[in-house]
Amino acid sequence: MATLFRIAPLLAAPFLLLSCASSSRGPSGGLPRDEWGHRAGPEGFQTVIIDAGHGGKDLGAVSRHTGQREKDLTLDLAKKLQSELRGSFRTVLLRGDDTFVDLDDRVDFANRYGNAVLVSLHFNSGPSHIRGPETYYWRVDSHGLAVRCQRAMASASPAESANRGLVRRRLRLTRNPDIPCVLLEGGYLSHSSESRLIADSSYRRTLARAIAGAIRDQAKHGDAGTGPLPTPLWEPPSRPTDAPE
Repeated sequence: MATLFRIAPLLAAPFLLLSCASSSRGPSGGLPRDEWGHRAGPEGFQTVIIDAGHGGKDLGAVSRHTGQREKDLTLDLAKKLQSELRGSFRTVLLRGDDTFVDLDDRVDFANRYGNAVLVSLHFNSGPSHIRGPETYYWRVDSHGLAVRCQRAMASASPAESANRGLVRRRLRLTRNPDIPCVLLEGGYLSHSSESRLIADSSYRRTLARAIAGAIRDQAKHGDAGTGPLPTPLWEPPSRPTDAPE
């Protein structure tokens, strides 16, 4: 069942895996609790919340090669992903049109759902020579889904495209939701050839199909085949004053 909601390189560098005692323990000094994501990844979940990054006044990245805006591309990819998942899950589009939704409102909306995962869709921008998909996560219970989505996007990308791997980073959409959550960067709009590939609707369909397959695999198999779980870390919720997303 589809629902539309509207509101008025491998693991990251070691410095991201904070080694201080306060980072691996909760405020009381104990190990992180289950509600902080210190558990195995989800299996058998029934709802997929699809977040099309940016929107409205927030354009996201804009390709100087094609003129396309990230907010439009993510919305199209979100609708394609919803279509690919139809019949397998209840899907919820966090935004279904060109609407601005604050990041904290996205988190609040995701937190209304249980037995669900959140997949936030983006396209990247950076130095013109960098290309390839990458996946961000923070919670331990998001690792398996992150691995599967990154593998799927890398397989769907052209052979010459780099696989930029997983990045464990505390962002509002990877740390703050109460459910497993991943943020996917489907490629670089700042790279000449990759931006033209992303501009192709048929390629975005291929990307959506690959991501859908990864989500189904996670629901069916859990973390099996995705490697060891990462070290549990505790950090306070990400805030607007943190690094931009």
